[in-house]
Amino acid sequence: MPTIVDHQIRQLSRDMGLIEPFDAEQLNPASYDVRIGETIFTEGTSPASPRWMPWNLLEKPYVLRPGEFILAHTVEIVRVPNNMEAVFQLKSSRGREGYEHALAGYIDAGFTGQVTLEISNINRFHTLPINFGMRIGQLRFMKLDDIPHRPYSLTGRYNNDMGVVASKG
Repeated sequence: MPTIVDHQIRQLSRDMGLIEPFDAEQLNPASYDVRIGETIFTEGTSPASPRWMPWNLLEKPYVLRPGEFILAHTVEIVRVPNNMEAVFQLKSSRGREGYEHALAGYIDAGFTGQVTLEISNINRFHTLPINFGMRIGQLRFMKLDDIPHRPYSLTGRYNNDMGVVASKG
């Protein structure tokens, strides 16, 4: 399946809102940089605490400790057409700093919403900042050979979700 390129990403964003808001500064030759949104979920600190605790990055940046795992979301809303799929990949510079993204970066044909990200710090000794608007990864879009009979817009539990969303089981 061919990956679409910069001018195709730009045109689809103009024509059907593939990425919103769209910023040409975030456009790469065959991908689009995405940024961390305003809210993250941090893991509860004890078995008695809630599983996820919200943290507002607009009020205060977060410091990700070594080995810590959080959920975040993209600023960008993504509208994947029924004839395409997308994949989230961590930016290589972020990987070199010690950020890691869990292998849950597939975005199905027909998905609409903000993408939830599973981020951890794989450093042994150093913390990492999590800031609103930081470029964390990129989306690649690929054309499908055919249009699915049942796109994600009909079957997906996370379709039209906005903000960070924990597992729905």
